[in-house]
Amino acid sequence: MQQKLKPALASPRGAIGLALVLLGVLAIPIAMDDQFIYHIFVTICIFAALSTAWNIVGGYAGQLSLGHAIFYGIGAYAAVMLTNMGITPWLGMFVGAFFAVIAAIVVSYPCFRLHGPFFALATIAFLEVFRVLALHFRSFTGGATGMMIPLNIGWEWMVFRDRLPSLVIAFGMMLLALAVAWWIRNHRLGFQLIATRERESAARGAGVQTVKVRLIGVSISAALCSLVGSFHAMYLTFIEPEAVFSLTFSIQIALFALIGGIGTVFGPLLGAVMLVPITELARGWLGSGALGLHGFVYGVVLVLVVLFMPNGIMGLVHRFLEPDRKPKAEPEPETVAAEPRRVAPHQVGDDIIRVEGLDKHFGGLHVTNNVSFNLKEGEVLALIGPNGAGKTTVFNMISGFLKPDSGTVSVRGTDGQFHQPVTPGDYAAIGVGRTFQIVQPFASMTVEENIMVGAFHRFTDVNDAREAARETAHRMGLGRWLDSEARGLTIGGLKRLEVARVMAMQPRVLLLDEVMAGINQTDVRRAVDLMLSIRDSGVSIIAIEHVMQAVMSLSDRVIVLNSGQIIAEGSPQEVVRDPTVIEAYLGKEFAHA
Repeated sequence: MQQKLKPALASPRGAIGLALVLLGVLAIPIAMDDQFIYHIFVTICIFAALSTAWNIVGGYAGQLSLGHAIFYGIGAYAAVMLTNMGITPWLGMFVGAFFAVIAAIVVSYPCFRLHGPFFALATIAFLEVFRVLALHFRSFTGGATGMMIPLNIGWEWMVFRDRLPSLVIAFGMMLLALAVAWWIRNHRLGFQLIATRERESAARGAGVQTVKVRLIGVSISAALCSLVGSFHAMYLTFIEPEAVFSLTFSIQIALFALIGGIGTVFGPLLGAVMLVPITELARGWLGSGALGLHGFVYGVVLVLVVLFMPNGIMGLVHRFLEPDRKPKAEPEPETVAAEPRRVAPHQVGDDIIRVEGLDKHFGGLHVTNNVSFNLKEGEVLALIGPNGAGKTTVFNMISGFLKPDSGTVSVRGTDGQFHQPVTPGDYAAIGVGRTFQIVQPFASMTVEENIMVGAFHRFTDVNDAREAARETAHRMGLGRWLDSEARGLTIGGLKRLEVARVMAMQPRVLLLDEVMAGINQTDVRRAVDLMLSIRDSGVSIIAIEHVMQAVMSLSDRVIVLNSGQIIAEGSPQEVVRDPTVIEAYLGKEFAHA
């Protein structure tokens, strides 16, 4: 349920529409001057702020948290407890935010190792733990009877006779949450969170510290939820564990984002504007007869949105603001000569990677057995072999995605010394970039944004990363599709995009995992020329490849793997004449042809 909505909201119609929504939230209750209407719009602001904060984790980072009431509850209890001690909630709310951030890190760090429904279930479990703790430590929390706040009227205590001051505070908190969400989405952290959500392994390969950026995201989200929780507790004047640490409340927070448009900046606001008035008015009109009605309304609306607006309300807004926008189609590849380009003479330097004795077992299967080779600076080394020979396993070990059972991988750094990286981030930092056998684009991001994720490895400023991405895109032949979503590219375009994302990192070593598989002969020849131009720019290359046309025209040296062992090594011409290689890789029929 992701869309690239930035251009739509940046358009004049989008900006005017957003301004009208925000103005309406503040102006309508003032114009009507009814205390119940004030309450509805205070509730809209509160839920819009909470859902926007949740969206940083659930939308941007793709972690479906159903325990965000933990942070709301911490803020609520911190404000009420400190208010009872004579400390203004304007200070107490920041104390609550501090403890909420600590709780977010402690809870989320182990949960981020889980995926899919397991993460959601873990957050529910932690929410239940906090509820039980609040019930147990009744000397601090009041237990099941809850806690009242002293009714000290005035701005200092966030308690008012009229609802207008409460609306002003709630509106300010909503603006704060929206501003933080907008800032994150348009800066380095937002790009990295979305990349982590889309393809975690590709993000790690681009040097993104995925756990770290998620922890930063959840910390910001928790702090915002806690601030809102502190104010909401003062607004309600009473709190108790069943209400503040409620699973139903957590699900409500998530639903506003899901209905409004998950992963968008202003979707949660639209979800709250749509749903809160319906449920609050129904409860006001029907009284006790409407008990549980809000859950029914949320369910009905969610079903309708999934059926008719799968991208949420923001998806409908996007289509309205940009009705004529269509993805650009890739043109036909340019015509090239039938003969592949031969490797031009070039300078090969000293070793830049040394691989020594790599062994890897998966259970009883010995995938690689004492694999040793080196890569020289400026060299193109092809790694070939039949399917299941262990080529991708070797790649995973020399890029940090797999830890070898034994053996070492050493990379020469810019200081001239050999180092032994461990994680994908370590390999990226020392100048090793890689592609993947199955292309891993960040599908909901544009071509430009995909490449920017790689550029953020070198730049922290968005404008610098964008400029580097555009330059790289033009070099890789992708300049015409900068504003197109990655999911709209052909397989050949996706493979070029993946190479471009890595090249934006300015690697010294490029690991190519079957970048020519599945593309036509014309694209193969174009890809060979592209790889040779990359080599000529000073980048050393190791390529896993099955396309022998590319191997012969691209490689300086070829290593052949079979059953996890190196069975031949030499120039392309020597290797293809080797009887062992002919039998293991090309087949006996070719040998007798």
